[in-house]
Amino acid sequence: MIQDRAAGAIIGGLIGDALGLGCHWYYDLDELRRHYGDWITDYTTPRQNWYHEGMRPGQLSQTGLITVMLMRSVLEHKVYVESDFIRHLEEELFPDLDGTAMQGPGGYTNQSIREAYLRCTVEKKPWGEVGGSADNTEAAERAIVLAVRYATNPRMVAATVSSNCRLTQSDEMIVGMTTAYDCVLSLLVAGEKLDSALSGTLMDLVGKGNLPYQDRPLPPKIGEIDINLPGLFPIPDPLLIPSAIAGIVNCPGIMIEPAWKVSLVYGLPCGINHQLPCAYYLASRFSDDFESAVLHAINGGGQNMSRAFLTGALVGAQVGLSRIPQRLIKGLDSSDELVSLARQLGEVAALDA
Repeated sequence: MIQDRAAGAIIGGLIGDALGLGCHWYYDLDELRRHYGDWITDYTTPRQNWYHEGMRPGQLSQTGLITVMLMRSVLEHKVYVESDFIRHLEEELFPDLDGTAMQGPGGYTNQSIREAYLRCTVEKKPWGEVGGSADNTEAAERAIVLAVRYATNPRMVAATVSSNCRLTQSDEMIVGMTTAYDCVLSLLVAGEKLDSALSGTLMDLVGKGNLPYQDRPLPPKIGEIDINLPGLFPIPDPLLIPSAIAGIVNCPGIMIEPAWKVSLVYGLPCGINHQLPCAYYLASRFSDDFESAVLHAINGGGQNMSRAFLTGALVGAQVGLSRIPQRLIKGLDSSDELVSLARQLGEVAALDA
């Protein structure tokens, strides 16, 4: 049922976020193993003088908290009201920030949020002018709420996700990749699979005018004038990547073993160009095994929190809340409340189905 898949996407993402809290940002994988053992299997405690110091196992990072904030806003109105989400940011988040990184709810504030905070509160710029150049996946993560809410309406997914992303990230390539990820997630919530055919489905939606991407998967021919149409992302590549990555999973000539080493293949850093291929690979390879997917995402090190969030949402949407291991759900801080909110959002999404 769409309700189960919708709730699975939300809780799956939040589980991935919380799993990364304690063991976040180890770029030296030998150091990660020394501190947390050969294989991380559960929520961990952040070390002293490390990221998220003072937080407890199972708690959410700031990105997770903002995701819940957006979910509450959508549930209050049954639709996405951007001005209300902005109000939540200004009233519930910004008063606890000071513009520095190692501070704020969740124990760390991402660059995209820091830039928005400083432009909004110090430079007094209006929303619409506070988005910065950060290339992280912070917006892609929180916008899973919108992918779930409008899962059966691709046009609305694209419109709301791209608008929400631009609040904190202004680079159009980042906005395009963010929007593509959440369009993929919405299709999974609607019942599609992350496989070699999914990008074809996405491009069909482009052709029908339901997704704001140029309908040009191939380069222009010799002598052909290439025109970027206003209002459209200039290239459809972000929509083609998911199936290209999914095709690797069953390609006999390509082997990534163990699966966590996909983080070494595509890169450990925070950039969305590193994160999305890893998430697509793990979510395709372990499409029916939530625990394996998120644990391989975590044990790959680097920006494992975002990798696990993105992967957890994709696999959670495929298996549904009912097939996410209970120990991982119960280990979440305030799990009963979070599950209730996720189920409510699933019910709202199902009304449009």
